[in-house]
Amino acid sequence: MSEPNPVVVVGASLAGLRAVEGVRRAGFKGELVLVGAEEQLPYNRPPLSKDLLTGIIEHDPLELCTAEHLAGLGVTLRLGTPATGLDLDAREIVLDGARLPFGSLLITTGSRPAALPHGGAPPQGVHLLRTVDDALALRDDLLRARDVVVVGAGFVGAEVASSAAKLGARVTVVEAAPAPLTRALGPTIGEVCGRLHELHGVTLRCGTGVAQLEGTPAVTAVRLTDGTRLSADVVVVGIGVRPDTGWLEGSGLDLRDGVVCDETLNAGHPRVWAAGDVASWTNPVYGRRMRLQSWTAAAEQALVAGRNAVAGTPTPCPVVPYFWSDQYGKRLAALGVPGAADEPHVVGDLHGLRFLSLHPDGDRIGMVFALDRPDLIMKFRRLVMTRAPFGDAVELAERLVA
Repeated sequence: MSEPNPVVVVGASLAGLRAVEGVRRAGFKGELVLVGAEEQLPYNRPPLSKDLLTGIIEHDPLELCTAEHLAGLGVTLRLGTPATGLDLDAREIVLDGARLPFGSLLITTGSRPAALPHGGAPPQGVHLLRTVDDALALRDDLLRARDVVVVGAGFVGAEVASSAAKLGARVTVVEAAPAPLTRALGPTIGEVCGRLHELHGVTLRCGTGVAQLEGTPAVTAVRLTDGTRLSADVVVVGIGVRPDTGWLEGSGLDLRDGVVCDETLNAGHPRVWAAGDVASWTNPVYGRRMRLQSWTAAAEQALVAGRNAVAGTPTPCPVVPYFWSDQYGKRLAALGVPGAADEPHVVGDLHGLRFLSLHPDGDRIGMVFALDRPDLIMKFRRLVMTRAPFGDAVELAERLVA
């Protein structure tokens, strides 16, 4: 199974690594190229906001594979080479002026963190977190910081706050929503998770945003929209991410909240596929389009997309979203997608922050969330995957936590 032009994977991330592995598992024997904007081999991003910041681990253990592993797969590496454009008619990727032809293309460029609006470059000490270099620069600043302001109480913001507090800084978390994690977990469980910050000496300010960053050349304070002024040596912005599709503008691909794909992860062109944070695909489990931002979803999608890119008959890619977060010594984990109504059924010790919450989607189980009970979450996988009746999930939870 080969073709004159190479299979090219753009994005040397977890998804990029799994994509090249999927291509080879499908039996493709031709040329396979992995293009990445960073100089590093594919590495693990979740520790960037946790163990790398606190110094528990260093850079090298983050690597997901060795150069020898990729050589064994027959992968040609083009690292430190960002893609800047895509010419579908010519079937070529533009690489900073050069052009790379492809037979099939897999897009795995992930996402980029959103920045605060600011006239010109932000002051020194203001950080976004995406790459290992970002994390190392932030760690250097955190080791000297007294006052840290984290903007955004999502999972990444909460993990950075936890890490900064562990390093001894005074930490304030600013969140525009009424409670942390409301988009992912709903306000009821979000408010409970907010107690984690407060129990560990971190100040949580919800229902307000950033009006202005003060200080030149380095940040000295953050002024909030409610008029409050917070002293700050370091500011970390964690207000969400955007799919990394800028290099695809004008290519003809549908780029509505990522690369729009069908249920097989095909991007609307017979030789183009996408996977990971950059892909907005029709998830056959739910029958609707979604873009997932989790480690497990990226890995599952990329293996399927890699196989489909070289297989004769592509197959759908069903994914039950699973994500986890480590904060203040506790593991938070969720499986599935919640429904519109915020009506969780809680089993366990809600006030002691050790519980399961079951979130309905109509009369079906939508999502299971576990705080400090990571041992139980995967016992619900079959029920969530099959969209089982909500009562079945409640019965299982009551039995497990009894």
